[in-house]
Amino acid sequence: MSHHQPEEDAPRVVIRDKRRIDPVTGQVRTPAGEQPAGGPAVPGAPGQPSRGEQMSEQDTTVADQPVAESAAESAARPDGGDLARQLAERTEDLQRVSAEYANYRRRVDRDRQLVVDQAAERFAAQLFPIVDDIERARDHGDLTGAFKVVADRVLGLLDGLGVERFGSAGDPFDPAHHEAVMHDTSSDVDVPTATTVLRQGFRRGDRVLRTAMVAVTDPEHPAPAAPESQPQPDDAAASD
Repeated sequence: MSHHQPEEDAPRVVIRDKRRIDPVTGQVRTPAGEQPAGGPAVPGAPGQPSRGEQMSEQDTTVADQPVAESAAESAARPDGGDLARQLAERTEDLQRVSAEYANYRRRVDRDRQLVVDQAAERFAAQLFPIVDDIERARDHGDLTGAFKVVADRVLGLLDGLGVERFGSAGDPFDPAHHEAVMHDTSSDVDVPTATTVLRQGFRRGDRVLRTAMVAVTDPEHPAPAAPESQPQPDDAAASD
């Protein structure tokens, strides 16, 4: 006995009700594929992009936006003036801090050099009495042997500190460098002159550490002082 099987390839009958008025409710039907007026967009409906297409359009829109704005674009924006003002203020602050730091470095360097100079001068001042004894021994011819070696080392210390001696017989008298303890007159000099050096002076650069003690000889007939210039009659009349 053979069984009858339905043919799979037989066409199916589909009946579509295309009536715009629902016979049961009486409401106007919305054709399939159309979106009701004022209703939300249905992705995938005819005339509407699918969800994947919407995401692609959004991604494309975001990707097309620039990552960062240039300085010209920022300045062109309404708040570009504020950004330019803030940049100018920060630049001015940086310049002020740099100038203050440079002044601080110069002040520190100057103070450090001042401390070094003061220490060197104090140490040199302690050697001055020893140098005086060395010079007296030299004048008496006692600077010989081991004493001379020690004396040379002491004088070498002064040279290493940049200290030099000054004051020789015949130098013009200078109150800033000489201390006069004796005075006499002579026709052999035209200006006050240090004729005898009782104690040498010391200086370091332009700074006098100790003045030289000298005997000063003044000229016997000092030159008359230059008379003050008197206004001429013409000049007096012109001034009137």
